[in-house]
Amino acid sequence: MTHSFPPPSLVQLQDLGRVLQQQGYAVLDAAAVSQLAGVAWTELLAWCPAWNDLPPDNYLRDGGRYRRRRHSCFVVNGDTVEQVPHRPHWQPLEYNALHGGLERHFEPMEAALLAQPAWPQLLAWLGRVCSGLKGAQPWFVEAHQFRIDTTDGIGRPTPEGAHRDGVEMVAVFMVARTGVKGGETRVFDADGPNGQRFTLVEPWSLLLLDDARVIHESTPIQPLQPGGHRDTLVVTLRAGGFQAEA
Repeated sequence: MTHSFPPPSLVQLQDLGRVLQQQGYAVLDAAAVSQLAGVAWTELLAWCPAWNDLPPDNYLRDGGRYRRRRHSCFVVNGDTVEQVPHRPHWQPLEYNALHGGLERHFEPMEAALLAQPAWPQLLAWLGRVCSGLKGAQPWFVEAHQFRIDTTDGIGRPTPEGAHRDGVEMVAVFMVARTGVKGGETRVFDADGPNGQRFTLVEPWSLLLLDDARVIHESTPIQPLQPGGHRDTLVVTLRAGGFQAEA
């Protein structure tokens, strides 16, 4: 396992809210995620095989075949988590210059994973974090399972480049890195030069982003061995409703 940049500066449990308020992003290790969300690390690891059966993303406008994904939507209101009827993923061009303005229909996340008690527990915790950052309210949540592979020699976690997502908060969980190099995460102030570059490596470590304040991207990955891939779970939380074509 190779990475070009050192791991990120990790946030202590008690400092999460303060660090998010101060710099607009924070990184937690898996132990902190487990403790704060109240979900055993072994439960999170048990989800990892669900990334082995993701359908291809057929909407890549760069002609690539390197991305597989599933997508489901929820409303989180306090400790209540409700899955909503399956819906397409849509972003405006303002936030996604490559795939914006395109209604993208992905297969839903598997029911067996969503039926695990730890799943709503994890989303409810993210809702609490977002409420601490933006004020208590219902959150409209989109969850994306991604696998970026290196079948064609290179895989691009963020083909749209450095971007914001048009939401209140973004959570990027590193699920697995297998036989790849690259995949450096870059987070920068949306209105200034400050930023940090690092590589997420530990399974179920987490990058939290205040989407209004920072832009982010991940660099391409290349194989170190056949079948190399990078798996992530990306969860976005938005106030007022889901993004939808006007």
